[in-house]
Amino acid sequence: QVQLVESGGGLVQAGGSLRLSCVASGFRLDDYAVGWFRRDPGKKHEGVSCMSDRGDSPVYEDSVKGRFTISRDNDKNTVYLQMNSLKPEDTSVYYCAADRWWRGDCERHQFDTWGQGTQVTVSS
Repeated sequence: QVQLVESGGGLVQAGGSLRLSCVASGFRLDDYAVGWFRRDPGKKHEGVSCMSDRGDSPVYEDSVKGRFTISRDNDKNTVYLQMNSLKPEDTSVYYCAADRWWRGDCERHQFDTWGQGTQVTVSS
């Protein structure tokens, strides 16, 4: 069964940090582009950060540049999102996603395998 499972969300004060993890099962992430998205109720998924199967040239949404870092550990079949200097506006449900093809961008329709999401809440 192909599955992505996120963890690491929680409640943190503004200025704090969290690291989200996404473990894949049923397939190897080595050959997949991966990404992190977030979605507020009633809104569309917003691409936060995505990267190719090779792990090079990650892309970031403008508001998280310099604060968030995407990385992957292929040995652990895991993708991470390190989030520093968190702001209340970062509050959302965060999802990881994977796709066999890397298109150089971070758009929801480019990814076909999704996790269930993890809640991140940043208090002011």
